[in-house]
Amino acid sequence: MSSFKDLRIVDNFYQTSSFFPMPTVCISTINDDGSLNIGSYSLCFPYYVAGKEQYAMLLSCRNTSNTCHNLLRRKKCAINFIDDSRKTFKEVVRLGYPGPSDEKMKDLKFEMEPGQTDPSDENRPPVIKSAFQVFECSWASHLEGADKFSPDDIDDGHPGPYNDFNGITSKYGALFILYIDKILMKEKYYNAIVDGVNKFNFPPVPVDYGYRDSTNFWYTQFPKITKPISEPLPAPKEVDLISIRYAAERAHPEIKFTDAALTNFVKVPRPFLKTVLNGCIDWAKENNVTLIDDNHVKIINDKRNAEKQARK
Repeated sequence: MSSFKDLRIVDNFYQTSSFFPMPTVCISTINDDGSLNIGSYSLCFPYYVAGKEQYAMLLSCRNTSNTCHNLLRRKKCAINFIDDSRKTFKEVVRLGYPGPSDEKMKDLKFEMEPGQTDPSDENRPPVIKSAFQVFECSWASHLEGADKFSPDDIDDGHPGPYNDFNGITSKYGALFILYIDKILMKEKYYNAIVDGVNKFNFPPVPVDYGYRDSTNFWYTQFPKITKPISEPLPAPKEVDLISIRYAAERAHPEIKFTDAALTNFVKVPRPFLKTVLNGCIDWAKENNVTLIDDNHVKIINDKRNAEKQARK
């Protein structure tokens, strides 16, 4: 007999039919009259994380919201990551409640400052000064032809037809693929990422569990007494040279590796071996090399390390 109960799945299942941990962000946009709008969201997650020309977030929101209206119209926003204090969260809940933008914004408790992507762009909203990090974003409206949607077509929802993954996706729903133009970070946490994260330099990140009981939004504060625990990665298992040679021989018909070169890859996790080999092959093509030896691998590693340092 199962130890679980089968719970009925209903609308807004992430908070009505489950306990789902989510981020807490405030998204700033610009209204039609040039004024500021801020809406609070939790359904905002990384989307394009690697292998694309641009990195992106995915925002799910009501298509009747001020945020949706402004993104459809101006295509720019800032995702502000706020701290976990009760005072801040009270303001977050207030800003998350549906209503006219001017009514909500007249009592705004947050101090704002200009962003950094293009402060001269009137479609770019300011950012929350007390946020510990901010993603300045642009909507990828060309994907799935989502630029066809207009806020003028939205009244009590949108009549359709709908897109599948970008733009208006249902009568009341919308998804926005948001390219990340800049990540702004407070100096303390910038230094933590650049110099090394430890248990003392994490930002106070709240975890949100949504609207429940028709009364409250539930969230947890970042642990103050029990600091975050780091669990070391298991040591990678060494791949035998025969397996590496087998993969290398099939990686390219003309570019080959010496055994001395391949011994550098014995600790590369198997799922990443092909990626590493292909990276070496790309370098070989650029440098007219047909036999990659140990010295070539050292040059490639030095180049990769230099690129990592440059990104810091």
